Amino acid sequence: MGRLGWGGHFGGLAAQLDGAFGTDGVFAHDRLRFVDFVDDVEELLEEVARRERGDEEAADGFEEYVLRHYAGDGG
Repeated sequence: MGRLGWGGHFGGLAAQLDGAFGTDGVFAHDRLRFVDFVDDVEELLEEVARRERGDEEAADGFEEYVLRHYAGDGG
């Protein structure tokens, strides 16, 4: 996002994702399902893309890519 000039959005994204990780940096799977987390991140990225480019398509495929990658499919 920084390379696209969207770095100013990191603070807002981090605040919206607060609670997804414990103080040790490990995903808080006992509080949130990973698939729900990934879906939320994709929605946030779509909003950033909509504001910056007028088109949320720039974030399409994020959820599918992440889930394939972490499922061990090599995505």
